[in-house]
Amino acid sequence: MHTLKRRLTPLILATAALAAATAVPAAAAAPPGPAFVVSSPALNTTTPNTTALNTAALDAAVALAPGDRMSGQLARVSTPDQVWQGSSTNAFTGRKISPDAHFHIGSMSKTFVAVVLLQLQAEHRVDLDQTVQHYLPGTLPASYPPITVRQLLNHTSGLPAMSFGIPNPTVDQVLDERLDYFTFDEIIRSSLFPADGSTPPLHFAPGTEQEYSSLGYRVAGAIIEQVTGRSFADEVTARVLRPLQLNRTSAPAGDLRMPRPALHGYVTDSTGRPVDVTEQADDSGAMISTAADLDHFVTALYGGRLLAPAQLDEMFALPQDSNGKPVRYVDGSDCNTGPAAGEACYGVGLKTIALPDGTVLWGKTGHDLGYAGGVFATRDLRLRVVYDAGTASSDSAGTPALVNRLIAAVLSPRQSPTDAH
Repeated sequence: MHTLKRRLTPLILATAALAAATAVPAAAAAPPGPAFVVSSPALNTTTPNTTALNTAALDAAVALAPGDRMSGQLARVSTPDQVWQGSSTNAFTGRKISPDAHFHIGSMSKTFVAVVLLQLQAEHRVDLDQTVQHYLPGTLPASYPPITVRQLLNHTSGLPAMSFGIPNPTVDQVLDERLDYFTFDEIIRSSLFPADGSTPPLHFAPGTEQEYSSLGYRVAGAIIEQVTGRSFADEVTARVLRPLQLNRTSAPAGDLRMPRPALHGYVTDSTGRPVDVTEQADDSGAMISTAADLDHFVTALYGGRLLAPAQLDEMFALPQDSNGKPVRYVDGSDCNTGPAAGEACYGVGLKTIALPDGTVLWGKTGHDLGYAGGVFATRDLRLRVVYDAGTASSDSAGTPALVNRLIAAVLSPRQSPTDAH
């Protein structure tokens, strides 16, 4: 088993000390923009302003700017009566990127995993309060206490990070292994049963705190495959992609081909050479999509087309402690934009953030080798935002500066009908 670089690379590459990226375009060479951090005022559950979007501000937001460290980016913003979409040029080729370009969605696929499992719950084939040990005997170390399916989905399992005990690879190793494909079982086994025979400790008692867990969703994917007897790719295609006619979304299961048009991502190797990583194998839960398809997906999901009300409510439910309050997020770093900083901000397959005006969004970010994106919407769908950026270097794995500009553009004064011409 190799180094499980797929979902680990954002952290690995963000901290790697690499040679100067002399081949990276000037527009990508300045320090990265700040992470998107907002306050938590009184929360609005709807979007108060429904006049026309400020399309000029949105056009400016998606254009590459000095400091972006991105090879290119695209976005789509929708309200009940207007859709704007835009894209930048490719910083390396100078060609305009199609707003309909395909991209690797990274951990946005967790929302699809959650939907499939919640459908299985509605069919009485999966019980969220049943344990992983029941569905997957022997998959977890024998010393682990019971961990429920719900705790996997709402990030309260306490499971260790993926690839525990495996040394961080160099950037060149990451690039060399980008064509390797991993099954859920391979990821789980290498993470929980290291070669040295040790047992990785849980980070906390299951259900007592919240910590984002990519490994937990690999275990969730394995439960889907065990219960149905089919691959996750087959299940998500039959249950979500085909019914919604998401014809530009796929779970490639190791197929290296990227549909065209494509948003290209690049990673700088140890010599400073940018390497196109658009084609990569990833793992069993990896998916490819477009901004329009993700917009369609979240619209159908929040609109009740994929889940019954009881299952849909699970997605928006923050895990609670014995006092009925959201459990603590382990270090507060990831949940600093929700109802209360330091409290849980993940439901089942979704994360909640609050904009500076109090508007609450629910959705999911996603990072893959060379890519950083997200899809968010108000629960009433009066505002929907999808974005993705292809990286241009090896240390641009944080929140794209594009996000701050998009939010500022969305909240900027809209055009009135008389201003539009």
